[in-house]
Amino acid sequence: MEITWYGHSCFRMMERGVASIVTDPFDASIGYTVPRLRADIVTISHDAPGHNAVENVKGASHVLTRPGEYEIGGVFITGIETYNPRKTEVRRNVIFVFDFDGVVICHLGDLDHVPTQSQIEQLGAVDVLMVPVGGGEALDSSQAAEVISRIEPGIVIPMHYKTPACHLDLAPLDNFLKEMGASEVEEQSSLKVRARSQPEETRIVVLKYGNSK
Repeated sequence: MEITWYGHSCFRMMERGVASIVTDPFDASIGYTVPRLRADIVTISHDAPGHNAVENVKGASHVLTRPGEYEIGGVFITGIETYNPRKTEVRRNVIFVFDFDGVVICHLGDLDHVPTQSQIEQLGAVDVLMVPVGGGEALDSSQAAEVISRIEPGIVIPMHYKTPACHLDLAPLDNFLKEMGASEVEEQSSLKVRARSQPEETRIVVLKYGNSK
């Protein structure tokens, strides 16, 4: 299983013999160079330009935007809807959990609050957690740290934060790393994950975005 980050909340997950997945493809409005992507499945956490540019992914036979359970191309996918009960305007978000034959990856989408315990229990045991950390309309660094402590994943990949390419008003990655007490984290071009090979303690992996590799 290989995970590549293209900026913001957009990842591609690829495993030989099963369906490939792209999460939250973006358009050019947020600043990143729009990558040329191909995948079997696209997931959209919510309907916003930085997350819903399905037209930029070629070959997708399935576009998932709603909560539910899906089994497509050898991947079991669970979508869990969330909304912040403290906000008067309902802003819905879908968390997607992907089970690649024992490797469980969770993409929190644009989650903007700490989920309830029952929602966290729906996620199950998570090997890799993709978590927004830069604030804006999503989790800030302290909220992200609390969510991570509750989910207890093997690996954390931060997303949705300020980079030189990003035009959005978000906090930089350093804020999150300081919050987690992880000042020295080496960037990787991609992450390769195998079943039953996760660390005993949560490890943070910072990925380089598409055009910075």
